[in-house]
Amino acid sequence: MQIPPALSLVLPDPGAPLPPAFELVHGPLAHWSELQPDAVALSNGLEQLGFAQLQARVALQAQALQARRAPATVLLDGSACGLERIVDFLAVIASGRCAAVADPEWPAAVQARIAAQFAQLAPADMPEPGPQTPFYIGFTSGSSGLPKGFRRHHRSWSESFRVSAQDLGVAAAQRVYAPGRLSHSLFLFAALWGLWSGAGVEIQERFSAGRALARLQSAAFPVLVAVPSQLQLMLEWAQRRRAAPVDGVALLLISGARWMRERTPALQALFPGARIVEFYGASEASYIAWMDADPQAPAQAVGRPFSNVRLHIGADPLAGGAHDNGGEPGLIWVRSPMLFIDYVGHSDGSAALRRGDWLSVRDMGHIDAQGWLHLRGRESRMIVTQGKNLFPEEVEARLQAHPQLGQVSLHGVADGLRGHAVHAVLQSPVDDVCPMPDALALAQWCREALEAFKAPRHWWLWQGPWPLTASGKTDHGAIAGALLREGADRDASAPRYLRAWS
Repeated sequence: MQIPPALSLVLPDPGAPLPPAFELVHGPLAHWSELQPDAVALSNGLEQLGFAQLQARVALQAQALQARRAPATVLLDGSACGLERIVDFLAVIASGRCAAVADPEWPAAVQARIAAQFAQLAPADMPEPGPQTPFYIGFTSGSSGLPKGFRRHHRSWSESFRVSAQDLGVAAAQRVYAPGRLSHSLFLFAALWGLWSGAGVEIQERFSAGRALARLQSAAFPVLVAVPSQLQLMLEWAQRRRAAPVDGVALLLISGARWMRERTPALQALFPGARIVEFYGASEASYIAWMDADPQAPAQAVGRPFSNVRLHIGADPLAGGAHDNGGEPGLIWVRSPMLFIDYVGHSDGSAALRRGDWLSVRDMGHIDAQGWLHLRGRESRMIVTQGKNLFPEEVEARLQAHPQLGQVSLHGVADGLRGHAVHAVLQSPVDDVCPMPDALALAQWCREALEAFKAPRHWWLWQGPWPLTASGKTDHGAIAGALLREGADRDASAPRYLRAWS
C-alpha cells in the first residue's frame, strides 16, 4: 500500500509498530515542524498556522503550564475559538497533563457542576507523557442529563490513527476538513488525525453547509469527516442552488449516527470522486467496524471490524464458546488497543460494561456468515411488545427510508394488553411540498419490510425544532419525556397525536 511521502518516511508499513514519537497524539508535531515547517498545519478558513508556528506556540504554552504547576487535569473553556482551543489542547497534553474539553452548549448549571469536578485539583509537577498517559477527557450524554466524562490515553488514539492508514488506505492520510465543534469527540479526533499524519486540517467552528461546500470545492481537502445531519444539509443546499459536484474529496467518513443509505447515490453524485465510508464506534471504544456505504446493504449492517479489533457476541466474553453467538443477537463486546481508560466524575446506569480486556457499550447485535457485524440497537432502548424483543433503531431506519419522512423516534409505552405499545414520533415537515403520509400508510410501509408486531400502533407529530443532543443525535430522552406527558402542556415542544390503529 502507498501512503503520502511525508508519512511514509516514518510509517513505511502501516501495519508495523509506531515509532515512539508517533505513539503520542502530539508527538509528531516536532517532526513535522522540522521536515515541513511552512506547510499549513491548522486553519479555519480565515487564519492559518504552519507546523513550525504551531509547534512553537504549543511548546511555549506547555512550558508555562509546567512553570505554574497547573493541575494534572485542565478543563478547557468552550468559549475559545477553534484554533486557540487546539493550541491550548496540544499544550496541555504536551506538558503531560490531561485536557478535559467543555461543551459551549452546556447550560450554566451543568457547566458549573462539571467545572467543580476539576476546580479543587491540586497543582502538579508532571513527568514526560507516555503512550499510557491520560491525555483527553471528553463528555457524552448521560441518562440522567449530566454528561459522563470518558478518559483516554495517548495510545488509544495513536493506534486509531495508525489503523486508519492501514485499513482505509492512502486517501486517509491526506488533508482533513472537520466541520464541527471540537467538543464533539469525532471532530476533535479528525483535527488531531490531520496534525498527527502531517497532512494538516481545516476546522469549521460553526457549521454552514454553503461555506463547507465552497471550501471543499477548492480541492484542498481530500478527506471530509461529517455526521449524517451535516451531509443531509449539504445535499439540500446543493440541490436548491443546483451546485456543481465537488470533485476534490477522495474519502468521506461518516459517523456519529446512522447514515440514511438510500441517500447514498445523491451523496455520491455530489462527491463523485469520493470513497464513502461509514464507521461504527463509540466514545468509549473508538473505532469498532466500517464499511463502504452501499444503499443495497442490509439496514442493520455496520461492516467488518477494524483490523485491530476483536468482537464477541453474547452475555460474557470470558465464558468461552463461539465468538458470534451462533448468529443470535446478543451484547456486542469489543477488545482492541483503542479502548478508553475509565469514566471521570459522574456515571450512571448507561455506563459501559467491562469483562477483563473486553468492553461493551451495551449495543446488541450479531455477526453474519460473511463476518459482518449487524447492529440491532442499544440494550436500554429495547422494547418488549407482544412477548417479543423490538429494537427501535431497526424501525426508525425503515421509517427514515420513506421519501416523505425526516427524523423518527420510537418508544414503548406501558400497555395492559401488549406489555408495551409501540409509539412513533415523527419530525414535522419543514414545508408543504412533501405532505406527511397518514398513519395507516406508514404502518403498511413498515409491514412491507418488517414483522407485523414491529409496526407502530400510535403516531405522533413533533411540534417545533427536533430535539438533539449536544453531539447532534436525536434526543430520545427528551422526546420520551414529552410523550409520557402526552403533550398536556401543549407548548412548542409537545408532540401532537395523529392517530392509532388496531
